[in-house]
Amino acid sequence: MKARLLYEFKQGYDDGATVEMVLWEVPQPIPGCTHRYKYRLYYGFPGRRVVGYDNETGKSDHRHLGDRESAYEFVSPEALVADFLAEVERRRFK
Repeated sequence: MKARLLYEFKQGYDDGATVEMVLWEVPQPIPGCTHRYKYRLYYGFPGRRVVGYDNETGKSDHRHLGDRESAYEFVSPEALVADFLAEVERRRFK
């Protein structure tokens, strides 16, 4: 199996913010993960990430909220997107 793009989305806002979401199904779990998804979800402004969820070799599933980074418990692609968008809404209309 090759990596398969499952979802890709990008939207800009009038205030200069951008939301980007990319989700792949991969043949083998990323080292440190137990699932077969590779993802990158981003909300922020040029040069400033406000919210980010991603997984990478050596770091596993994690999120960035402002300058803080913490572990994220991946349940499913649907829960990932829902958690990310809920955090974006909290931060966007704070």
